[in-house]
Amino acid sequence: MKPDFEKYSDGLVPTIVVDTNTKQVLMMAYVNQESFNRCLETKQTWFWSRSRQELWHKGATSGNVQTIVSMVLDCDQDALLLEVVPAGPACHTGAVSCFFNEVPMNESEE
Repeated sequence: MKPDFEKYSDGLVPTIVVDTNTKQVLMMAYVNQESFNRCLETKQTWFWSRSRQELWHKGATSGNVQTIVSMVLDCDQDALLLEVVPAGPACHTGAVSCFFNEVPMNESEE
């Protein structure tokens, strides 16, 4: 079973990365067919960088690789969930997770 890359005109499938131990959402990125295959081959996270238009091996320069423990597709096979063991922070800012900018839920705050 693999993602349905053809559902998206750019062939990029949204991918959520979760710490397998804490269940904290670490990041969201995109995989294409090539990066998906590399994930399977290496058991580490590989993505497609939309800004750089190239394959991206998470942790290749920082050392903060993510070892994949499991891969799960959603019911439509158009979104991917990766559980990983992170070797360091997921975010380029140095934060453990890329999700730290809280959105106020109060209507008076904008």
